[in-house]
Parts: sequence; structure tokens; C-alpha cells
Amino acid sequence: MDDRPLILTALLDEATDRHLDGLRTRHFPPERLQVGAHLTLFHALPAEFSSGVVADVAAAADRAPLPARVAGIRSLGRGVAYTLDSPALLALRRDLAGRWSDHLTRQDAGKSELHVTVQNKVPPERARALHEQLTAGFTPWDATVTGLALWRYDGGPWEPGPRYPFSR
Repeated sequence: MDDRPLILTALLDEATDRHLDGLRTRHFPPERLQVGAHLTLFHALPAEFSSGVVADVAAAADRAPLPARVAGIRSLGRGVAYTLDSPALLALRRDLAGRWSDHLTRQDAGKSELHVTVQNKVPPERARALHEQLTAGFTPWDATVTGLALWRYDGGPWEPGPRYPFSR
């Protein structure tokens, strides 16, 4: 049995993903860049529960794509993230969290906001400079959540798992 925890992310439309991934590639410390831009819904689902997770994620993908809005830019202190508003995605996440409540870490049980980190683990002054730069030219835009993806956490790199495009 694979004992590596599972990570669940939301997939974004191609244009949004490409833009955020380009920013992450430019601004994330290269020695720490393990994966591209991503919208994490759950950080550490236990491996021993993986068959239940896979079944629930596959069932959750039986829906139309979800609207989202890239709404702002948030300082992380030592990094920068784009915030997303998507009541429909948060409702989906709450449903899954309810199903998995006995298996969630404190971090996953308490998560209630959506973001994509484009910079992290840099000196605060470098993060402030990027935040100011990105905020100065920021205009919110509409995006689409197109599906879900599972990953295995491998102590640093993430191993891609199955993707579940929204199918309606």
C-alpha cells in the first residue's frame, strides 16, 4: 500500500493556470519550486483512506465547471498569493470536508479561503516588493474551475495522480 498522503487541488481554466504558473515560475525560489501553480483544497488526506477519497472525488466531478473570480492579491508575509472567490467551489469543499471530517488534519479542517501562491519563503522585503508590484497593476478577472486533481505528497515533490475534469 502507498502510505504517502493525498493532496486534492482544483484545476483552473488554461489561461488562468498559465498566467499564475508563469508568475510562480518567475517569483518562487527555484530551489524550492517543486510543483507549478495550484489551488489546494486539502493538504494531507491519509493514504489509508485513499479508496474513499478517490470515490468521493470521482463522484464530485460529475458537475458542470464552476465559476470563480481571481479577486485580489494577498501578502503572506514571506510570499504572495492570488485570492479567489468561488462560493460553488467552497460549497464543494465543505461537502467533501463533511464526508472526510474524521480524517482531516487541523489545517484541512479549518481551511475556508481559496488562493494560489505565486511566491513563498522569501525575505519579507522581497515579498513586499512583489506584492506592491502586482497590486499596482491588478484587475480582477473571471476564471473557471474545470476539475479536480489528486496528488501524492512525497516529502517535497508531488507525484501527479488522477485528474477528474468536471463532466457535465
